[in-house]
Amino acid sequence: MIAVLKIPIRMTVAEFLAWNPPGGQTWQLVDGEPQAMAPANRTHGAIQNELGRLISNHLAERKSHCTAVTTPGVIPHVQSDTNMRVPDLAVTCSAYETEETALTDPVLLVEILSPSNQAETWANVWAYTTIPSVHEILVVEAATVGAELLRRNSDGTWPKQPVRIEKGDEVTLECIGFRVPLTSLYRTTRLARS
Repeated sequence: MIAVLKIPIRMTVAEFLAWNPPGGQTWQLVDGEPQAMAPANRTHGAIQNELGRLISNHLAERKSHCTAVTTPGVIPHVQSDTNMRVPDLAVTCSAYETEETALTDPVLLVEILSPSNQAETWANVWAYTTIPSVHEILVVEAATVGAELLRRNSDGTWPKQPVRIEKGDEVTLECIGFRVPLTSLYRTTRLARS
């Protein structure tokens, strides 16, 4: 007999963290509803790994106390009791004294945009703008070479539209003093040949 996973209809973050779904799949909590996340395809995973490596090496070279974390849980400021989103990558500069169930005070969040999940990804991005510590949000495309960057304005507001980054441009992440050609993120993908 095959057991069927019963997904709770509505949960708080505390209930979500206590919930233990079988199968080792990654889940996020969106407005109280648990959502399973599909495994990354090869291109998505390669971009995530390469960007994580580049940022981690950059932080180590600068002897920064900041760290890069892959697929952490983060809690948006709005509806914080029913939301725990999972970006592809984050950087935090906060102290690391105890183990955290959700990453506190991220300064940078990264999403890798696949054609099949654009609406969900952008919903997460706009939710991330409610986290007071976040300075920049980078959305990297997995179907083509391209990205978009949201950077918080000096007055604390966010721009209405992200800045487009095209092939031949550099990705500049001011919050961690990082700069790299966009094409470097695609080094280990099939898109590196295009």
